[in-house]
Amino acid sequence: MTKPDFAKCGGLIPVVVQDKVTGTVLMLAYMNEVAYNETLATGRAVYFSRSRNKLWRKGEESGNVQKVSEIFIDCDADTLLLKVEQIGGAACHEGYQSCFFRKVTPRGTEVIGERIFDPKTVYKK
Repeated sequence: MTKPDFAKCGGLIPVVVQDKVTGTVLMLAYMNEVAYNETLATGRAVYFSRSRNKLWRKGEESGNVQKVSEIFIDCDADTLLLKVEQIGGAACHEGYQSCFFRKVTPRGTEVIGERIFDPKTVYKK
């Protein structure tokens, strides 16, 4: 059975996260082996936060958890694709459905999404 090659990537594998129904790319995150194993065991997305240098259980503060439906490993075993059910409607910590809510156009950058929640009220730290 093919498993992610964490050693190949210095311990962290990029993870593309996609809505299982719409196909919308929600975010890009990273997993270490501990996060990957916990995700497999619980069915909820767990990542490794590079900025906080610790495990990040998606939705632990916001309530916007990701229920994992499918996990795919790429051909080189160094990238994952998660198809998830996004509980709460927003994957982005800025309150949008997707972290990719800005579109680059010839006129500059445009916000193309609508904010689902106000991060100031959700993240009270």
